[in-house]
Amino acid sequence: MISVIIPVYNQAEHLDNCLAGIEKQTYDNYEIIVVNDGSSDDIADVIKKYKIIFNYKLSYFEQENQGAAAARNRGAKITKGEYLIFLDADIVVRPKMLELMLKTLKANPGASFCYSSFIWGKKKFRLWPYDVEKLKKMPYINTASLIRREHFPGFSAQGGPAFGWDESIKRFQDWDLWLTMSESGHTGVWLNQVLYAVSLTGAQTMSHWLLSFVYKLLPFLPSVKKYNQAKEVIKKKHNLT
Repeated sequence: MISVIIPVYNQAEHLDNCLAGIEKQTYDNYEIIVVNDGSSDDIADVIKKYKIIFNYKLSYFEQENQGAAAARNRGAKITKGEYLIFLDADIVVRPKMLELMLKTLKANPGASFCYSSFIWGKKKFRLWPYDVEKLKKMPYINTASLIRREHFPGFSAQGGPAFGWDESIKRFQDWDLWLTMSESGHTGVWLNQVLYAVSLTGAQTMSHWLLSFVYKLLPFLPSVKKYNQAKEVIKKKHNLT
């Protein structure tokens, strides 16, 4: 079984689209765990709608706002599946995503997780085969990757401080997770298909793509400084030059 963990914070409309995409999956042996991280919008109404559709497959939890990593960890600790996938609420999956990722992992027993290409806003990200040296230089694998449960960090000691996502890190959480797994000898396998899309607001799209070419040209901008500072946190934690 696949456990789908969805952290959500004030994204009721996105969550609706995310759950609609899961409903269309060709693979149906899954559970869905939604963790509401202190939202103030009408997420409960969305859950009520999909509880009728998914029935026992959908579990819903609420907590005070602690951040996405904490919400993911709370969901992960109560999962039952042999495989985990963390979907942010703004992700819309294509109908064969779970089926194809699971098939790929089963065909590659040496891999700990499966990742695919994807669409971010209007831009298509066609990735490449897993390369740990490239991973040390740049974050290219999204959170929406299928992971073998036994290889997820700290699953043998779920209550320990080293469990799952590092809750002290506020940016590049996915990069940190894959680097942590690589340090334990866990590798990924790339599925050469576009299997999901990330929906962005106008502000998100603007900040991400404008900054993509000014990071080096305008390092004095506050947003660029924050970006570079966040990268340094990851580099320091993982001893990257």
